[in-house]
Amino acid sequence: MAQPELIDARGPRFSAGITTLVLAIALITRSELLIIWQLFVFAFSAFYSMPKSPYGLIYRRLIQPRLKGEVPLESSKPPRFAQLVGFGFVAVATAGALTHTWLLFTIATAGCLFAAFLNSAFDYCLGCKIYLLGVRISR
Repeated sequence: MAQPELIDARGPRFSAGITTLVLAIALITRSELLIIWQLFVFAFSAFYSMPKSPYGLIYRRLIQPRLKGEVPLESSKPPRFAQLVGFGFVAVATAGALTHTWLLFTIATAGCLFAAFLNSAFDYCLGCKIYLLGVRISR
């Protein structure tokens, strides 16, 4: 069985901060371009690699080198699941934006924005908690 990818535990919180900003602007402006951008970022992070995602690269190149102390590592599985959940919400928001169904866009974007804000501001990853609950239930 392959070992899970280990990531700097501080990276997802940084990414959630950027996601919060992107989603807030997308929600306020009803920007199809921004919501599609965030869909791409979530897809890349969930299906390929969080550290190699656009926000992961910004974190690794600009932020991480300036941080002191030992790097706290964690399995990428819970945060990647959270990215998958975000992908689902933003996919619905994208469908709402592209069809000009603004209520659908607003609800889906606001739900994802809420989860990103929780992670960014309070270091509480809702998607990670759901993943861990699912692991406990499946045992």
